[in-house]
Amino acid sequence: MKKLHWITSILGSICNARIPGQITDTRIMRKYGPPTLIGHRGAAGLCPENTIISFDKALEKGAHYLEFDVQETSDGKLVVIHDVTVDRTTNGKGKVGSLSFEEIRKLDAGSWFHPRFKGEKIPSFSEVLERYSCKAGFLIELKKPSLYPGIEEKVAAELIKLRLHQLGKDRIIIQSFDKASLMKIKKLLPSIPVGVLVRHRPYGILERECKAISQFAQYLNPKVTMVNASLVKKAQKHSLKVIGWTAQDRQTAEELANTGLDGVVTDFVDVHDSSLK
Repeated sequence: MKKLHWITSILGSICNARIPGQITDTRIMRKYGPPTLIGHRGAAGLCPENTIISFDKALEKGAHYLEFDVQETSDGKLVVIHDVTVDRTTNGKGKVGSLSFEEIRKLDAGSWFHPRFKGEKIPSFSEVLERYSCKAGFLIELKKPSLYPGIEEKVAAELIKLRLHQLGKDRIIIQSFDKASLMKIKKLLPSIPVGVLVRHRPYGILERECKAISQFAQYLNPKVTMVNASLVKKAQKHSLKVIGWTAQDRQTAEELANTGLDGVVTDFVDVHDSSLK
């Protein structure tokens, strides 16, 4: 069985953007090839998802890219959280869009996972960009963008402010289930590739769908239960790269690698790590 290449070639190069407040041990940025190993909400199987400790753990375990979700507070601040409510992953209740940034930041986003993570906060979008832009690539999901009119412009503004739209090809990928939102992002940030997320469905992804998606997107990102060599070839025929989500173990990731896809999103960046179980 062909093994997944967990470590891609590393070429030393100076980070293109000087990020204010960047927390990093070095200014040298790893320059990646295809995004092979992508930490789902950081290391969501080991730490509370979409938190700083989760992202740190993902990089510690060898992730090349960080996948995370972006939503908007009632006062227009961008925050990193998956659900449209804070109920599941914090000690609070309510819709993300109904809470202010100050209210969001007061919540405990760690104890639900394990008491040792008490006090973890929901990070802001800018916080994640500034902390990790010289350490990893980003797979950014616009979560339910129809709930937040204008969120595309705000995401674009943050990336432009930090000059991250000038980074190398595929260092940043923006994905969503919402094709209209992705088309808007592509107009705002033509240099940044976008990917269409696809949920599992029995009939798979049709040839005409790949062709239509390729008119505005560069990635086709299906649920891993849909990924096979035939689908990857179909996507490649239309110049689409493929990222599968979400592998729960190394065996699944390695099996997916045999299909020729470009990236695997996983909750367990290192499934042999048991230190947090």
